[in-house]
Amino acid sequence: MVNIKDVAKKAGVSVTTVSRVINNRGYIGKETRKKVEKAMADINYAPNQIARALQKSQSYLLGVIVPDSEHPFFAELIKNIELFAYNNNYKILICNSLDQANKETKYIGMLRENRVDGIIMCSQTLNIEEYRKVDLPIVSFDRIMSKEIPYVGSDNFAGGTIATEHLIENGCKRLLHLSGPLDIDMLPNRRADAFKLTCMKHNIPFKIIEEEYSRQTFSVFDRHEEFIEEHVANELTNYDGVFCSNDILAYAVYIYALKNNIKVPEQLKIVGYDYNSFTRLLQHPKLTTVKQPADLIGKELCSTLLKMIEGKKDDKPNNSIVDVELIKGDTT
Repeated sequence: MVNIKDVAKKAGVSVTTVSRVINNRGYIGKETRKKVEKAMADINYAPNQIARALQKSQSYLLGVIVPDSEHPFFAELIKNIELFAYNNNYKILICNSLDQANKETKYIGMLRENRVDGIIMCSQTLNIEEYRKVDLPIVSFDRIMSKEIPYVGSDNFAGGTIATEHLIENGCKRLLHLSGPLDIDMLPNRRADAFKLTCMKHNIPFKIIEEEYSRQTFSVFDRHEEFIEEHVANELTNYDGVFCSNDILAYAVYIYALKNNIKVPEQLKIVGYDYNSFTRLLQHPKLTTVKQPADLIGKELCSTLLKMIEGKKDDKPNNSIVDVELIKGDTT
């Protein structure tokens, strides 16, 4: 069986240099790296990940818990987390909580049993104290948990302000906001705060309707359609502008309006939030939305977690807020 010494001999470098290439540690010149990688390929050498993990007390595995990987935003976020992790010699384990506390608890236990080095938490259905007990580096997406757990998110307050101001500037006189549940203190709740304050500033009548996440409907779009039929349909004609908490929901509102002869944007203007891959593909109509960049958020989440894993314990983790921008489409 070939070993690291065989790679060093084949590449004409020291064992230490090969080790640095394998572990991506220390400065290695491009040509040297290429020689080592070619030597590894030529003699079919594969590093023993289990041995490395035992030696360094690291598994080079990261856990990522999301509410629903079917959702285009989270699918895109996962992709960008994985790309950054892979480029730093880490792999990821993906868990779908479907916003169920018991599933989230079981997945946290499973990730600990598999000795992950840290967890990126995008689904937060548990009490904050439960996350403090995990005893692993954790980075949160869109929720402030504690001083010890850093968070990453988009500038939700700015996004809510931009969306609401845009609807008002385009002539809307009565506004509706379709939000997620506001009972858990999440950063996206700042969108609703901004919506409310902006409406009050301009003396615009408004209403906020919360969508519960506990529905068991498998399809994200079907869940939103069901919510609109049950909780929004009777209200919609009372408003001439609606700000939705995500783009799938915004498109579901558009489809409902189309089926019920409500003209968009003449009678109803719609703004979403995300600007994910689904939104970019959608051409009829092109949604007006607020862009939160999944690529930058994914990179920030992963880089923050790796700094916690590889840095000193005394290092204070930094929180990150990513800028948003309005993307004008056909729905306003």
